[in-house]
Amino acid sequence: MSNLTKEEILAILNATDKDLEKYMLEVAKYRENNLITYSKNIFIPLTEICRNDCGYCNFKKNPDDPEAIILKTKEEILTELKEAEEHGCKEALFTFGEDADEDEIVQLRLKEFGYDNMVDYIVDICQMTLDETSLLPHTNGGNFSYESLEKLKEVNASMGLMLENSSKRLMELPAHKKSPGKNPELRLETISNAGKLKIPYTTGILIGIGETKEEIADSLLAIKEINDEYGHIQEVIIQNFTPIPGIEMENWPKPSLLDMVRTVIAAYLLFKDSDVSIQVPPNLNRDTAQIFLLCGADDWGGVSPVSPDFVNITSPWPEIDELNELTKDAKFELTERLCVYDKYINDEWLNKKLLKNIFNSP
Repeated sequence: MSNLTKEEILAILNATDKDLEKYMLEVAKYRENNLITYSKNIFIPLTEICRNDCGYCNFKKNPDDPEAIILKTKEEILTELKEAEEHGCKEALFTFGEDADEDEIVQLRLKEFGYDNMVDYIVDICQMTLDETSLLPHTNGGNFSYESLEKLKEVNASMGLMLENSSKRLMELPAHKKSPGKNPELRLETISNAGKLKIPYTTGILIGIGETKEEIADSLLAIKEINDEYGHIQEVIIQNFTPIPGIEMENWPKPSLLDMVRTVIAAYLLFKDSDVSIQVPPNLNRDTAQIFLLCGADDWGGVSPVSPDFVNITSPWPEIDELNELTKDAKFELTERLCVYDKYINDEWLNKKLLKNIFNSP
């Protein structure tokens, strides 16, 4: 089962009983090994200011909030990176609110630090990471122009941006109605431009924010189409909406376990011939994480021994020992990976500096 049509994906997304069992057997038949990967990382938010105001978000802070991260200094970041290095982390995940430098308070802080914009600052931070530590930068900061991606490519082993969904209809719902950066046309353009520039890339969809099954199918197919052209998508995340007290969507229903199961199966069968991993965040599915391994998920994503998941602050990551036990109990083998997958570790995708850091890393 490969090159699924939209109708075939919908059949999986609507499957019950014996049909669902049939699709799970398909997953088991095509699985080539029992390896489940993860990346040991540190999660560093450079700023919590963001132009978007997503109904499900608890990451964004108001500039007037005394606890808000306006912009971390290079010294603060380097201290955190050194701590991560001591704990054996290999990935530096840098996040920040999209177009944060549109806010005057961030712009003023950037000027104090000697920068004109957020992109120039993050490029310098990533360069510092490569020069001063053994960690590899992975930047996820929303949409970027082609020119900005071109700069970021030089100092990032990989990058990422969640598509979330390809339907513009969701821009009318609480999830995205106050978030211009979640326009799927902009996000698909960023993902495509990353492909044109040969940037190893992570993307994915968000389940449970008001989408239909047709829109899930369309979103997976949109990612597949881009990857078929450029081959840069290394993993697709299937992430479930998690209600958190205090967010606009705190009373919004979370997706059912069955909907997540069916979506993971559909993603696996769609991408199985594309050498693309399927990731389900373990901290958002603590009690059900093992089930997704049986449905085709083969990656846990970034897991940190030193920092929380700032985007899902109420959902702590499992300890790596716990993750190993969960994986072994499901009869799989946990193995560590870098933020850039092995197939991209060559001079077609990465420059000499990045390759040197990879091959010289502990």
